[in-house]
Amino acid sequence: MEHIVIIGNGISGVTLARHVRKLSDKKITIVSAETDYFFSRTALMYVYMGHMKFEHTQPYENWFWEKNRINLKKGFVNTIDTDNKTLHFAEGDTMTYDKLVIATGSKPNKFGWPGQDLKGVQGLYSKQDLDNMQQTAPDNKVCKHAVIVGGGLIGIEMAEMLNSRDIPVTFLVRETSFWNGVLPEGESQMINRHIKNHHIDLRLNTNLKEIKSDDNGHVKSIIIEETGEEIACNLVGLTAGVSPNISFLKDSKIKTNKGVLVNRYLETNINDVYAIGDCAEQHEAIGNRRPIEAVWYTGRMMGETLAQTICGNRLQYKPGHWFNSAKFLDIEYQTYGWVFGERGRPEHEKHFHWKHEDDTKCITVAYNNDTKTFLGINTFGIRMRHETFDKWLTEQRDVDYVINNLKEANFDPEFYKHFEQDILKAYNKQLQTV
Repeated sequence: MEHIVIIGNGISGVTLARHVRKLSDKKITIVSAETDYFFSRTALMYVYMGHMKFEHTQPYENWFWEKNRINLKKGFVNTIDTDNKTLHFAEGDTMTYDKLVIATGSKPNKFGWPGQDLKGVQGLYSKQDLDNMQQTAPDNKVCKHAVIVGGGLIGIEMAEMLNSRDIPVTFLVRETSFWNGVLPEGESQMINRHIKNHHIDLRLNTNLKEIKSDDNGHVKSIIIEETGEEIACNLVGLTAGVSPNISFLKDSKIKTNKGVLVNRYLETNINDVYAIGDCAEQHEAIGNRRPIEAVWYTGRMMGETLAQTICGNRLQYKPGHWFNSAKFLDIEYQTYGWVFGERGRPEHEKHFHWKHEDDTKCITVAYNNDTKTFLGINTFGIRMRHETFDKWLTEQRDVDYVINNLKEANFDPEFYKHFEQDILKAYNKQLQTV
């Protein structure tokens, strides 16, 4: 019986295993050094905040794996011998495979800061990170102050977690405005204000120089690069992005760049070896997408696609229109299609921006200034319907149509009833001034 071995029990590896099982009777083994069972990584913050217990983050009961004949092996893969199709584990044992899937996800970036490996310095990615945070920052008596380095989505999650336990936070962001590499200026500025309104000490244009240790090898303070200021702290969150977790492949014949290089079928340069999820890197980016996408839903889609190929129906990975969602403290964020920030914005891309006077709701619609084709939308504090925008992007609707039919896409007709006139008025006014 053909043996499929999957390294990594995140969303992509587990989705693949489930779909291979639906389609076949192949032998399946999932290898992970992190946890016994799959859990929802995006829910870690809610465990710390007391909204749920860790077992609530496991979508499948523990009997699910045995019932579906999916073998779970807890262990750390040291090396892969692709000539003999053998995995060598840190514990000294080995395992052979017929087809191998690398789904090892990401690890937090470290940029060689002095003190970056001290106790109390951590990312927010794994179950171990959650355990460490519970220990280092159980309350504001043990953790009097925390510093977060890096202004992405994980940074804001960590700030919200610490805020929920009344732990003072200093947030170091090297950009001039929060997440402005991704967000247009109006949105980025609104999020700056929202973070400060939550009594978080947001320091823009600020870099970390070093992390200082106490006598026990635990963090005691950080030094700021620009000013030399020292800030005492008990926890340092490193949230300056993530990169593929593939160091164990360095002596293998599998080709890597930043991630494991794959084609549109998610195949590597080695026969019967594939890569999916955060650790996979497309040889050539698909449309405007990045070659590596550390996004939950693309990992799931890759798992579903590759299951077809492994079970004899060779299928290309086609992720469709870009979308994503996140939360900035109390403000929900959604994006559909492409809305570029100030950096890297194409010349033909024009934006219509509307913000509510309460400073917690806004939309930005991107369109092609030459053809008026709708390119994408960002919404903050307003919930929109994914399938409506997906359809409009496929139909290549023009921006007038989208603005005039926004209520079709809105989850909350009450909200739209209140603000429809305001949005339309702002849009028509902008058109007159163009």
